[in-house]
This record gives sequence, structure tokens and C-alpha cells, in this order.
Amino acid sequence: MNPTRTRPHRSPAPSPARSPAPSPAPPEPRSGPAALLGLLTAAGGPRYAAALLVDALGTGLLRPFLLLYGIGVLALDAGTAGLAMSAGMVAGLLVLPLTGRWIDRGARSRPAAATLLVRAAGAVTLLLSDGTPGFVAAAVLLGVGSQSWPATHAAVVTTLTEGRTRDAALAAGRTLRNAGLGAGALLATLAVAGGPGTLRLLAGVTAVGCLLSAALVHSLRVSAPRTPSAPAASEGPAGTGPAGSPALRRITLLSVANLPFAFSFDVLEVALPALLVLHLHASAAWSSGIFVGNTVLVITLQLAVVLRLAHRSRHTLLALGGTALALSYLGFWAASGIGGTAGASAVAVVSVLFTLGEILYSGSGTALVAASAPPHLLGRALARWELSMGVGRALAPAVLTALLAAGPGVLWPSLAAVTLLAAAAVARLRPAG
Repeated sequence: MNPTRTRPHRSPAPSPARSPAPSPAPPEPRSGPAALLGLLTAAGGPRYAAALLVDALGTGLLRPFLLLYGIGVLALDAGTAGLAMSAGMVAGLLVLPLTGRWIDRGARSRPAAATLLVRAAGAVTLLLSDGTPGFVAAAVLLGVGSQSWPATHAAVVTTLTEGRTRDAALAAGRTLRNAGLGAGALLATLAVAGGPGTLRLLAGVTAVGCLLSAALVHSLRVSAPRTPSAPAASEGPAGTGPAGSPALRRITLLSVANLPFAFSFDVLEVALPALLVLHLHASAAWSSGIFVGNTVLVITLQLAVVLRLAHRSRHTLLALGGTALALSYLGFWAASGIGGTAGASAVAVVSVLFTLGEILYSGSGTALVAASAPPHLLGRALARWELSMGVGRALAPAVLTALLAAGPGVLWPSLAAVTLLAAAAVARLRPAG
């Protein structure tokens, strides 16, 4: 916690002005539905919570909905639609450093509102599209808005909350986003059953929802004063100076170590289904059940685990998350040698350990970066972390499928080894003192 943090700027409001003195530390949040609701409104109130809901649903819709729209409405082939979506994700990664620099100029709610506005423009472009060029343009706009949102959201939360309350607020946002992934995928499935007209209607609703949410977020008018030599926050020695500060260099190394961690998301969506169906010859229902179980566990346990382990170092929790993930990979390797229903059952059991590792990782990663970054370099720090996340996720499908093609004995030990190395790197990067 940084007791000298400068309070964020807001536009004048009719309510009486608050004292510039720092407010007392908020009470330690408790778990449960009430805590989730309270933490979702901790940064920006109900207006910002509504924007979080739109982001969650939009994120869940993005991949399945875009692909289905391109194929079902615009009559594109799957390959063309997939390439356009990849182009959108790459464009989003390229814009991330610019988003980080905008945040470092003191902007908070404006970049967050801009990501929603860009997504609204993407949905409108999709509605107006009648072929490949329009679909590519829509995919790029939606990709840029989606890739920049996590960094801008974390910047808003970091400005409006402090310490472990900030960690819990970030965890609450992730819980809502995971719920939105499932709800968005379900909406996309129902839209397919309704035909092209329903898909167009859903695109229109998405555009209106993002536009309204952008207006709500912009109305918060949250900003932070530009402090060229502010000290670093939280876990370690102060990092001062320009972009080459020791704190930012440490975060850059953390972001590099994050690459193997980022593969974990596609392990669940790519590697495990391929292992179950192609190598264990199990029903595809197993992979669906594991995915649903993982989603339910993350939604129900994420916030509780973050609150329960609030007394532990974020570096330690991130390293423990990597260790749990690595052990689960070795467990999947062992299960692959069993075969059949017994092997699929073993994979399902090991997936619980995998989910625990994912919860520890996602619950501590962004919080560690937000707590360690110098306030004047918060945007660049968050952008580097999210960039490593995006690059890892972009590489994961090709790398995982190539390793699995060589056999489970190549994929799982390799993945476990690099993840353990990354966890050890995280532990060593913890500042002394």
C-alpha cells in the first residue's frame, strides 16, 4: 500500500467537496455476493459496474459471435473470418503501448471510455459491412477495443482504490468477466438458432450497449495528476526516474516471465480437448464438462481466494500459481498414459489443481503490476503486462498443437518445465526488503 498516493481528480459535482486529506483505509472486504457487488461498485459506482457488465458480455460474445456473423451473415469462409479476427487481435496488441502512454499522461476514465467507443464503432461497422473489407475493419476495431480494456480498467481501479481492496476489486471484475464469457457464448449460440436476423440484432444491441457504457464511464471524469518523479507503489524499493526506472525494468522482466503463464488459458480451450478426443479417445462431452467446471470454480472461488490470501506477498502467490499449473501439467501427462474413461476421469480430477493455479495466477498478476509500478509509469507497466498476455495467447494455439502432435510426452513435460522456470523467475524478481 502506498500511503502517499495522490487522490484522483474528478470533475466538479453538486455534492460537497471532499477534504484533500487521505481517507481512512477501507474495512477489509468479505467474500460473498454482497462483497462482489460492493467491490464492483468500489471503482466508479453503479455507472462503472454497468460498463463492466457490458465488457464481460462483449468479451464472451467476441470470438464466437464474430466468427458466426462472418460465416452466417456475410457468407465468408471460416479461414477468411479467422484471419480477419487474428488481424484484429494483432492490431489490438500494437495499440497497447499507445494506450499505456495515454494513461501515463494522467488519463483514467477517458481511455476506458475510448475502448468501449471503439468497440461500438466496430459493431456498427459490422452491421454496415457487406463483404470481407468491412468485416476486417470491424474485427480490427473490436480487437483494439478489447485488447486495451484490461489495462485501462486496471488503471481506473488502481486510481480509485488502494492496497488489498484494489486486489479484491480487480478480482471481482475478473469474476464478472468469467461469468460474461459463459453468458456471451450462450447468447451467440442462441443467436445462431435465430438466423441472420438475430445475429444482426445482436450486433446492434452490442453497439448500443458499448456506446451507452462509454458515455457512463466518460461521465466519471477520473484522472490522476502527472507526477514525473513519483515513487513506486507497494512491494519494494521506490522506482523513480524515466521509463528506464528499476521498477519498470522489473515489471518488464515479470512480463517476459508471464509468457508461459499465459499459455494456461489455451491449455483449457485447445490442449485438453485435443488430448481427450485424439489421444484418450474420450467423448467430447468430457472437455465440455471440464470447461464448465473450470468456469464455475473460477467464478465462485476467485474472489474468496484473493481475500483469504491477502496477507501473502503477491510475488509468492504468482509463483505458487505457476507451480500449481506446472504440477497439473505433469498430472495431465500421467493421465494420458491411462487411456479411456479412466484417463478422462483422471484429467478431470487434475483439472481442479489446474483451476487453482489459474485462480492464483489471475488473482495476483495484474494486482502485482499495479502495486509495483511507479504511479507515473502505471500505464506503460500495465500495457507491458497485457502485451505479454496477448502475445502468449496468440502463440499458444500453434505451439500447443505442434507439441501435442509430437505426443503428450513432449507437450506436458515441456510446458511444466517452462512454467516452473517462469515461477522461479517471479520469485527471484521479488525486491529485497
